[in-house]
Amino acid sequence: MSRVFLFFAAALVALMAGALFYAAPIAMKQPTPAAEVPQLAQPAPLDVVTHPTFVLPDVSGVERDFSEWTGKNRIVNFWATWCAPCRREIPLLKAFQDEQGGNGFQVIGIAVDFPESVANYAEAAEFNYPVLVGEQDAMAVAESSGVEFVGLPFTMFVASDGELLSTYIGELHQSHLDEIVSVMTRLDRVEISKDVARSALDRL
Repeated sequence: MSRVFLFFAAALVALMAGALFYAAPIAMKQPTPAAEVPQLAQPAPLDVVTHPTFVLPDVSGVERDFSEWTGKNRIVNFWATWCAPCRREIPLLKAFQDEQGGNGFQVIGIAVDFPESVANYAEAAEFNYPVLVGEQDAMAVAESSGVEFVGLPFTMFVASDGELLSTYIGELHQSHLDEIVSVMTRLDRVEISKDVARSALDRL
């Protein structure tokens, strides 16, 4: 009787061991619950503005609010002292301000640079339009236009009612400025819609 008992006991142990042997791989192959699967972080949506608002210091350190120039068509030019195409634009923009300042246009320079470098450069450049300085804050203003990559020089075209119409990456030339005057003047006269104005400026 004891042998029979031992036999069945041994068989039971073997059966349980086999069950554990086969159960282990099965348990290992169970899919990971969805909640435990790591998810890749999604990039935050770009905060695009339609009506730029910002405050930046000028070369004298005085805080200037963009709303100061409400009612004018604004050519907002981002530049730096170390940027050769930016420096080439400055005489052209100064001439533009002289010619079109009385016609409802305002050039605003925003230096993505160190304040001391800009102040020193401004003495020789003799700007006839306001120059603001911002470093990272200036870049944030440029990026708010929705452009994924901002190179210098970079220019924003803001209508007289404060709405951003278009942007341009690269050096501006006289032909660009002539077209800007034509498009934005016609927009002010309600001869064209904003969609038409945007389309024309996007083709610069």
